[in-house]
Amino acid sequence: MKLNQVLSIVNQVEKSKFISCLDRLCSDAAKNNKKLAKTIDNIDGQIKNASGSEITQLFNTVRDFFKESVKEQILMSSAQLNLLINLLSRDGNCVARISWIETLYAKEWKELSKLSKDLLTCIKQGSPESTFDRNKALKIYHACMNEAYFNDQKNNRDAKVTDDERSILNVLSNELELTTDECAAIEHLVDVIPENGVLDALNSLRDMGLVFISKKRQEVFVPDEIVTLLNELQGKDLADKYVLRILRTCTDAELSNALKAHGRKIRGISRAEKIQTIIHSGISASKLLSDDIHSPEDTQNQRKERLKQLITDLEIDTEKLGTTLDERIGLILNSLSGATEKEFDSLSASGFKQLLKTLEEHFPTMPAVLKEAFELEPTEIIDTEKLRSLSITPHDILYLLSNDEVKEVRDSIGLSKRGNPRFAILESFANATDKLIENYDALARRDVNALRDAGVEVLEADLGIKFEEVTKAILEVLELNIDEDLRKDLNTTKDKADIVISLSDNDIIIGEAKTCKNGDFAKYSTTSRQVKAYVTRAENQGKRVAQVLIIAPSFSEDFIESAEMDTEVNISLLEAHGLKLILDAYKSKRNPSFAPKLLTKGGLLKAELIAKNI
Repeated sequence: MKLNQVLSIVNQVEKSKFISCLDRLCSDAAKNNKKLAKTIDNIDGQIKNASGSEITQLFNTVRDFFKESVKEQILMSSAQLNLLINLLSRDGNCVARISWIETLYAKEWKELSKLSKDLLTCIKQGSPESTFDRNKALKIYHACMNEAYFNDQKNNRDAKVTDDERSILNVLSNELELTTDECAAIEHLVDVIPENGVLDALNSLRDMGLVFISKKRQEVFVPDEIVTLLNELQGKDLADKYVLRILRTCTDAELSNALKAHGRKIRGISRAEKIQTIIHSGISASKLLSDDIHSPEDTQNQRKERLKQLITDLEIDTEKLGTTLDERIGLILNSLSGATEKEFDSLSASGFKQLLKTLEEHFPTMPAVLKEAFELEPTEIIDTEKLRSLSITPHDILYLLSNDEVKEVRDSIGLSKRGNPRFAILESFANATDKLIENYDALARRDVNALRDAGVEVLEADLGIKFEEVTKAILEVLELNIDEDLRKDLNTTKDKADIVISLSDNDIIIGEAKTCKNGDFAKYSTTSRQVKAYVTRAENQGKRVAQVLIIAPSFSEDFIESAEMDTEVNISLLEAHGLKLILDAYKSKRNPSFAPKLLTKGGLLKAELIAKNI
């Protein structure tokens, strides 16, 4: 979830710590940064009065200062905070209830303690004097960690690992080829992490401006921008879900190479276990790509050729492959780390829902697989809205399936066996949405026969939902901000708006998509009661409803007149074929520009004039 979205959910008190941190950093940075000083002046020098988008802009401007400040505070803090940061920055944990974070922490603590005991056994076993093996590497790192932590006590200071010492230990662990989880477990032997006190640790992270805690929801929010920053501080060059993609393309022999490089077992270990072990070990993606997956005898040219094939397998679109191994590694890392927005845009909301539904039909355990992979609460309802808030894309979901499972799905829906099966599946669902958009007017009029003739199979009971989803898809193409998180927040079991379009932090358009089988849509009294309830709820939560937009195949004269004469709410009416006309005009332009204000004129909108103004 983006920072701007989190700021719109939490109240002023709950975001005060973050704003205070930002205010202090801005004051320091503005002294030497004229551009930042001007930005602060534009909001009257009071960050607390700034909008969510302005706060996000300020954060991006002082990000480096923020990162350095957080780094210093973490170094002065306990090992417990580091364990919690590792937990909160993992895929799927950026939005979670406090009680679930406590459960995950307890599980993580037990696993770390078990690994610590195993490593202590290895350290005590020792190695022959003439050999250098994994046990000796663990013993050396343990001795250095012990010295780095306790040497402060010799000078009558509190025991801690300083920034300089941490840097040296990082180099040492890299040279000894120890994994991140092994280093954390050894540190746990030296500086024992408390088993309890998670809420106090969360409050400490909130005071640093790293998390937001909603008391009403009892939820913790870590914005995407903060997750990226925390990964950088931990030396994590790629999120686990992207490392998984790389490992899915590797052969069994390459996975074994990676495990052998770090002294892990390979005999009797399944492919799935190999992948999970590598991911959980915290091996950096760059090291996997440069060394670990290759055989020791492979030349630089052979390694470069393997990465060239990997770029093709992952369908990374690039003009240049790079001439060196490091350039190709950088290309892969940069492409994957910045893929989220592009991947969400590649599939409409409707297409995403249909993909998830299809996968659940083929694999009834799919919700359980998602919950386990992304550490989601067992009682969590898995839908596309929840997945979007966690930044889990359609691509991420398909990569949770094994290569064989993905091929099963591809074959069962009758797709070509050529090319990458995951991308073939994604393309098929993108095409399905395009077909519905092309037949948007027939969908609005619930014309099942016309849809069937066009090759679109939709159950009559699903027509209303499909019309709502395709309407959102069209509005997304027009680059309107369809705010699913806000819609979910505003909706109740009784009042459920179809569409919420965010114009700014506080201004919104509420939309309703209505199908009608015979004649014009004429139910004004029922519809007006609905939309007025939505408007009231939105205004009670501090939002200003700039307009209500009703989309239907056509409207009766009485409906149009009633909407124009309504003094309680501002209502715009748009016919389905008119919205399709606007979309076609938008797509035909080289540099199209669609202003949301075109939808706020009131009354029956003239689609032809809007199309000309794009």
